[in-house]
Amino acid sequence: MPRVLVVDDDPTVAEVVLGYLRRDGLEAAHAADGISALRIAEAAPPDLVVLDLMLPGIDGLEVCRRLRERHPDLPVVMLTARGEEEDRIAGLEVGADDYVVKPFSPRELALRVRSVLRRSEAREAAAGDAPDVLVDGDLRLDVSARTATRDDLDLGLTAREFDLLAHLLAHPGRALRREDLMRDVWGWDFGDQSTVTVHVRRVREKVEESPAEPVRLVTVWGVGYRWDPAPGSPGEALVTAYGDDAS
Repeated sequence: MPRVLVVDDDPTVAEVVLGYLRRDGLEAAHAADGISALRIAEAAPPDLVVLDLMLPGIDGLEVCRRLRERHPDLPVVMLTARGEEEDRIAGLEVGADDYVVKPFSPRELALRVRSVLRRSEAREAAAGDAPDVLVDGDLRLDVSARTATRDDLDLGLTAREFDLLAHLLAHPGRALRREDLMRDVWGWDFGDQSTVTVHVRRVREKVEESPAEPVRLVTVWGVGYRWDPAPGSPGEALVTAYGDDAS
């Protein structure tokens, strides 16, 4: 039974969320502040965290950062009382997998939690079928070990950044729509496509010499994004073999 940690200082919200998650067949625990959440996660790492942005003491963004440092693959669904884009993007930039804006439907939240858990489980199951290593020029991704380096230096990717980069490297030269990336990388059939935009920007900051003028992860206007493999890389050979179908 997947275990979910709900971090929210509002006892009424926490009680409702815990009830819905438990009725949905999940084991759910509660923490009322960030420090307690970090202690619980360290003692018994959950399978997913539902994390309120506004918390006493340290806020949700800092909690998410610390969780990511200790548990890079731990899925996080962020709750925010404000629907402004800056808050959503801030959560995504520190590694949140999804976000739900208050006031929200508890049923919708439970569905989002299930969606993120399914994607996490599918990623683990697919790891055995994926190539062990993806290489493009100075980039090297070890899929089974989930490590990513550039010139032998660790890229410090979050779990979703790693998944996005691995997906792009596995489909060199192909224009991938944002909605397809949301489905194939995040496992969502719905949602705000700014999630993809934010993660693309963060990946560019880690793999491009000049993120403002990308030459590897390029924008295909009106469509989405394309990975242009480095000359002489296995990806370039794959694109050449596919010809026009690869673009």
